[in-house]
Amino acid sequence: MDILDTLLNNQTVIIRTAFDSLLRSNLKHYSAASANANWQRIEKLFDLTVKCIKEKNLVEIIEYSEKIATERYNSGYDLHEVHAAYNVLEEAIWGIILNNLDPNDFGRALGLASTVLGAGKETLALTYISLTGKKKPQSLDLTELFKG
Repeated sequence: MDILDTLLNNQTVIIRTAFDSLLRSNLKHYSAASANANWQRIEKLFDLTVKCIKEKNLVEIIEYSEKIATERYNSGYDLHEVHAAYNVLEEAIWGIILNNLDPNDFGRALGLASTVLGAGKETLALTYISLTGKKKPQSLDLTELFKG
């Protein structure tokens, strides 16, 4: 079974796991939102992640993340709250991958999921930074943190 089949066959489990983790995070704005709204947010992010993996294209996750960052920023959400929503979905996807795929497929599957959600998280951060400051960042250059 490949990553797309695995994700689609476990969609409800993934969304439920991410949803439950988000609730346990006790984040101010997500705690105040309705359960249905939070479920739909995670479901939308899941659907978009699957689509980007299938199409091998990050444009939609980037555009969506810019839109969400702007909406959430204007609604008073802290970046860490929105970032947490992406993280709980990524963790749920990782769990399904590690429990359902052949270990030889872990690297590719984890890489695909993390690339999509990582692009979304980077876009969230860049958008929040641009909204809080006067200068729009081009990219997060963290190369100084890594050697080798």
